Parts: sequence; C-alpha cells; structure tokens
Amino acid sequence: MSGGRIAHPYQNMRHAGHLASRPASIVRSPRVAGYIFAHAGRQIRLGPVAFWIFVGTVVIMAGWSIATATYFAFRDDLLKGLIARQTEQQNAYEDRIAELRARIDRTTSRQLLDQEQFEQKLDDLLRRQSAMESRATALGTLADPAVTGSVRPQSNSAGSPSAQGRDRRSSLEPDRSAAARRAGKDTDINAKLARVEASLDRLDHRQALGLAQLQERYEGKARRLHGVLAELGLKLGGPAPAGSGGPFVPIKLPGEGNNFERAVARTKIARTQAEHLTHALLRVPIRKPVTGEIDVSSPFGARLDPFLHIAAMHTGLDFRGDPGEPIHATAAGTIVSAGWSGGYGKMVEIDHGNGLSTRYGHLSEIDVNVGDDVRIGQVIARMGSTGRSTGPHLHYETRIDGEPVDPERFLRAGAKLAGASSE
Repeated sequence: MSGGRIAHPYQNMRHAGHLASRPASIVRSPRVAGYIFAHAGRQIRLGPVAFWIFVGTVVIMAGWSIATATYFAFRDDLLKGLIARQTEQQNAYEDRIAELRARIDRTTSRQLLDQEQFEQKLDDLLRRQSAMESRATALGTLADPAVTGSVRPQSNSAGSPSAQGRDRRSSLEPDRSAAARRAGKDTDINAKLARVEASLDRLDHRQALGLAQLQERYEGKARRLHGVLAELGLKLGGPAPAGSGGPFVPIKLPGEGNNFERAVARTKIARTQAEHLTHALLRVPIRKPVTGEIDVSSPFGARLDPFLHIAAMHTGLDFRGDPGEPIHATAAGTIVSAGWSGGYGKMVEIDHGNGLSTRYGHLSEIDVNVGDDVRIGQVIARMGSTGRSTGPHLHYETRIDGEPVDPERFLRAGAKLAGASSE
C-alpha cells in the first residue's frame, strides 16, 4: 500500500517476481522517500540520511584503503627521505656543537694566555716595585733629602682572569653578556696595570734625576773644596781617622747594564771625597775669630811698628773690639800653648794638623788648657790688651809649617764657601 492506494495482488506478485529475477541493485522508489537495496529477493530500504552516511563511510574507507596502499607502496622512499633529513639535521647539529666547542676552546686558550700575560706583567711590576724600594733605600743611605718613594701594587683579587674563569657558563652557546663583562674587566685590569706601570716609570725617572742631582751636588762640593784648599796651598793628605784600617781592595763599578747601580757607586765615591774634604776643612781656619762685623785695625805684612815707629813685619791681623769680647776657635784642633808669651801677652795656640796652626794674642782671659781638644766656634778666651798692645784688640795669626801666612786668604776662602753653600 502506498499513498492510500491498494495495489492489485497480481501486480505486486509480478513486480516482486520481476525484482527477484534481477541482481542486487539499488532502486529509488518514486512513491516512497528513500533507497531500496535488493539482492536475491531481499530488499533493504534506507532513508536519505542513512544512505548518505553509508555512501560517505564507503568513500572514506575507499580513500583510507588507497592511502594505505600508497603508503605501503612508497614506504621505503618515505623512510629513506626521513632518515636522510634526520641524518642531515644531526650532522648540522654535530657541526654546530663542534664549532661551539672550538669557540669555547679558543676562549679558554685566550683566557689562559691572557692570565699568563697578566701574571707575567704583574711579576714584572712587582720586580720593578722591589727594585724601586731597593733604590729608595740606596738613595736614603746617601744622606741627602732627595725625594724618593714607592707605590703599592694593585690588588688582583677581583677582575683577574682566574676569577673570571670561575664564572664561565656550562652552556654550549657562549654567553655574550658574560663575555662582554669579561672583556670590560680585562680592559679595566689592563688600564690599572698601565697606570701602575706609568707610576713606576715616573718614580724611576724621579729617582734617576734625584740621583744625578746628588752626584752633581757632591762632585760640585768636592770641586769647590779642592779649589779652596789648592788656593790656600794646603796639602790634601793627612792622618787617617783613629780606629780605621783594613786591606786595600780597589773599588769595582757595576757592569754597563746596571746604570742605576753605577750611578749610585759614582755618587757614593763623590760623597766620600766630599766628606773627606769637608772633614779636612774642619781643621782649616777659614772662620772668623770674632762675632759680628770685622774691624781690622792692622793688616798682615809690612807696617810701622806702633811703639818704635819704624818698618816692621806684622805676622797677623789685628781685630779691634771691646774688652772681654769672646774669642772663638776658627777651626778644630788641639791646644798646644795657653799662657803668657812675650809680646803676645796672654796667648793661645791651636794645632789644626797638616802643618796648620793659629795664634790668638793680647787676651785678657784664657778659657782652655794645654792638651784640650777644641771644636769650631768654641770660646777659648776673652779679648784684652795684654803684652805689647796699644789698646783692646785681638792679634790673630795663621801659620803653615810654622811660617806665618796672611789670615785674610783663609777668611776669603771661608766667605767663598759660605756663599757657595747658600746658593
């Protein structure tokens, strides 16, 4: 029955027999919505939705079958392509790892080299520092207020290559910011070392300049003393200081490569000569026997005798002054006479060594005794008018090997040395 109509039994049987004689097929009924599957006399009717679901499932399964068949057909090629690509990626990764390791090795080698260079430079600076301190000590022994000194080595507790190596990262990819920081620290360390080296260079220059000035100073002093003693006609030799001696060993200067040590040796030689001449000059009567301005009432040489008024030889200088005015020793020496001595009145004689002696006459008082050792400037007596004198004054004589010489020559030499030392 369809659409409210009753089919003829014969027609239905004929239709069924007709369908039974066909193979399985799909027939769309024009009167009933849907699809009929017929096979071997059986019919299956599907609605539109179920039919298309069935068709879609068949299509999907067919596509899946085709894809599966294609995969199995080309599986080896796909696997080969995947393996080749994976191998290529692995090789690239290994090359990258090798490159990074090489960079790390280069960085490590560079850091080790930088550390060695840093330590070598630091050792050089420390050796220079030690040398500077030794030089400062050597200059200090020269007894001159030359400016010497030293600098402290910079601390290397932070920023050193070894400290930076402890901060190295474990990653294969170098840390660029850390490398930049290390580069900045290296630059800062090099700058500090450069400043220390420049400071040592300046100190080296100052020490060399100070040593040259010392040498010139002692040599100049020795030349002046030689000149003074030569003008006075004195012997440069003399008795050695008491308690000295030993075998003779010629001095040997350091080699040409040790310029500073050679300069120190020359300076010490010049200082020794200057000290020897200075020590000898302590016993040369080049100072004034009285204080204040000198008032010479009678010079050395020929004159009219103040009592006989005839030509006579005056063997010294007469210094006018007040009674009781202190009289000073003009050089160090030993008292060989202290008392009354004829026309000198009260007189003091001092032996200065090397044939030099001085006499002080017409004294009112004597403050020393025979055998006393006197120093420069020591008060030995008081001015007076004893003996053959017309008034208060000091008769002052200088003698070489017992012969009187003009004391003015010694006083001029003393004034010359005093002027040179004040410059």
